[in-house]
Amino acid sequence: MKKIGLVVGLGVVAYLGTVYIVDSSDEALSQRKLAQAQIKDDPISSAAFKVLTENGCGYCHTENSEMPFYANFPIAKQIMQKDVESGLRHFQFDDVLNSFQVGNEVSDVALAKISGVLNDESMPPKAYLSMHWRSSLSNEEKHTLRAWIKQEQKNKHSLASSEYKYEAVQPINAHVTVDEQKVALGDALYHDKRLSGDNTVACSSCHSLSTGGVDRLTTSTGINGSKGPINAPTVFNSSYNIHQFWDGRANDLQEQAGGPPMNPIEMGSASWEQITGKLELDEEMKATFAKIYPDGITGENITDAIAEFEKTLITPNSRFDQFLKGDALALNEQEQHGYELFKQNKCSTCHAGQAMGGQTFEVMGLKADYFGERGNVSEVDNGRFNVTSKAHDMNRFKVPTLRNIALTAPYFHDGSAETLDDAVAAMAQYQVGVTLSKSEVEDISAYLKTLTGEYKGEMLN
Repeated sequence: MKKIGLVVGLGVVAYLGTVYIVDSSDEALSQRKLAQAQIKDDPISSAAFKVLTENGCGYCHTENSEMPFYANFPIAKQIMQKDVESGLRHFQFDDVLNSFQVGNEVSDVALAKISGVLNDESMPPKAYLSMHWRSSLSNEEKHTLRAWIKQEQKNKHSLASSEYKYEAVQPINAHVTVDEQKVALGDALYHDKRLSGDNTVACSSCHSLSTGGVDRLTTSTGINGSKGPINAPTVFNSSYNIHQFWDGRANDLQEQAGGPPMNPIEMGSASWEQITGKLELDEEMKATFAKIYPDGITGENITDAIAEFEKTLITPNSRFDQFLKGDALALNEQEQHGYELFKQNKCSTCHAGQAMGGQTFEVMGLKADYFGERGNVSEVDNGRFNVTSKAHDMNRFKVPTLRNIALTAPYFHDGSAETLDDAVAAMAQYQVGVTLSKSEVEDISAYLKTLTGEYKGEMLN
């Protein structure tokens, strides 16, 4: 018994000694990071940055983070690699930490994710806390982070009533500042089939404004009847997207507008010179360009005008927007219950902000193997990985907007969900890890149908 007691005692001493060394290392590393950081002059933000840094969030949620001394030890190395892989798949934290220093706005999704783990106390993980005692969030630290989240939300100048001002989902602001001459020209070009190689396909062919900004096909039909490999996302509210296309390969609307005309299976033009040559024969078009752009008709100016037009394709004043602004009767009982279920199942974590999507790239199949169960995996299913070549971006896609979602079936990047009910059930299974009842699916779908908004003062249909 004495030997057993001695062994146990030595084990406890060794464990406590290791914890002490780990704690000292964490403390030294966090203090060095705090000393090096140039934080904006704001006490609430400074306090929040201190909490996030001292509690080691960056270890698992930032790329190329400086790791603690034991990160290369046997066993510990494998455990930490697994934790980092999981952390980066769920939440990439770099932009949040950078925002404290450069003053950029923190995304609604990031705020929702941090708020979510504060509420369910899922972070830091229990296994991590077994060695990093200092990283357990105190009530004071939680209060600090919640105060910072509220300040960030307040700075976004929500149009919602006081009851919903701090919700993850917000009403669309109908005001947008644009160059009206460019908008008119961009509108004409968006519907102009001369941008395609054989004059048969326009931007509006796959993104019709009369069908929810999509073509309602599993994958789009391009020049010569060619079929693309991916479902066409809606053009409505695309100005809210952090990047364009499902894999984010275009940084902005103008870069996106330049992609399809040169794509051999979409619009199939051989060059911008081919397109500008055709437009130069149109004297009215030529004169319009000359009024706006000193250098006339160029590929750069064509895409600039189309992008300016696309900035106006926002759809405010849905019934749900009216509800958020204070009209309690805008949603019926089933729809309101659907919204509560939407939040309870953490749908609003990624489908946050005014567009309810477009702010982040998320892994398809966080809780279950979507692609393994679907089968027929192709290169397009790699998602963001095709752009970044980073392992944690495999199967990661831009979160689609849920605005006007009732009009844009079929759903997902592969168009595999034929109905809204199918999409809701699949998202619950593969992203949240729950199986919803039939009535829960129906209630969430009923809520999602209230997200249809107006374009040019008329409700989309």
